[in-house]
Amino acid sequence: MLVVDDDETVRDVVRRYLEASGFTVDVAGDGVSGLRSFAEQPADVVVLDVMMPGINGLEVCRRLRQMSQVPVVLLTALGEEENRIAGLQLGADDYVTKPFSPRELALRVGSVLRRARMPAVAPVVDEAVDGNLRLQPGARQATLDGVELPLTAREFDLLMFFLAHPGAAFSRAELLEKVWGWDFGDQSTVTVHVRRLREKIERDPAKPARIATVWGVGYRYDPVSS
Repeated sequence: MLVVDDDETVRDVVRRYLEASGFTVDVAGDGVSGLRSFAEQPADVVVLDVMMPGINGLEVCRRLRQMSQVPVVLLTALGEEENRIAGLQLGADDYVTKPFSPRELALRVGSVLRRARMPAVAPVVDEAVDGNLRLQPGARQATLDGVELPLTAREFDLLMFFLAHPGAAFSRAELLEKVWGWDFGDQSTVTVHVRRLREKIERDPAKPARIATVWGVGYRYDPVSS
């Protein structure tokens, strides 16, 4: 794990709790040091404070996404909804609001790590194809028109879930439970991930052909090859 936070007390508490949970933890006190540490020793998960002087957490997240699909958990203050949404749009996988429970953070970190290593939906086939969209669950790879899609772990799991359930409508709460494995949480997380997925697989994200909005319910995947 890599924990990036400019508050020494927070860094120490998070480090000690994650180490007690069985993780090996490196820490950094600012965005520049965090990026340098990751470049020198890539982590399996990055815990990243949003509000830091100099390079803030959102910029660090953006730069991380340019070099890696490492799972990112943001630490945000209670009321920073815009920062949380911006972080998810940049590719963050989850967030925890301050003040937070170290136990909750450890559970969220463990969750994103499991999701990164294991598909949320057990693949029943080696490959799923929908027109020019091709998904290989075993290789954790998706391509569109033969070009690999830069999907985060959560985006891949969400797409795989949709492809496994074509034509079925799911509420945001159901997707949060079935894809994220949460029985609680901010449903805007699902909304942002659907938006990002549309931007990557739809020819016109404003008029999606695959991931349809079912008003009053949630979302439905409509195969284009059917």
